[in-house]
Amino acid sequence: MDANDVERLIESGVEDAEATVSQPRGVDDDDHLAATVVSPAFEGETLVDQHEMVYDALGEHMTTDIHALELKTYTPDEYERKRAENGDRDA
Repeated sequence: MDANDVERLIESGVEDAEATVSQPRGVDDDDHLAATVVSPAFEGETLVDQHEMVYDALGEHMTTDIHALELKTYTPDEYERKRAENGDRDA
């Protein structure tokens, strides 16, 4: 499963989500992924609940296709603040 497939699953499973997925260990290691997910659906949810929403969107792929997922979740406001703090780089 490649990063684009994971992005599509997250975006279709979490309301109004924008997902960016990368392979932090390089293109030869597609079992280890990193995802940044921004969604207004995360508003008022705990970090654990936000992550569960993403895991639910990925379903069985979390146990069959993805060995590890480094996950950062933000509401749109949190993401904009984080980007501003980082000089408009990715959070």
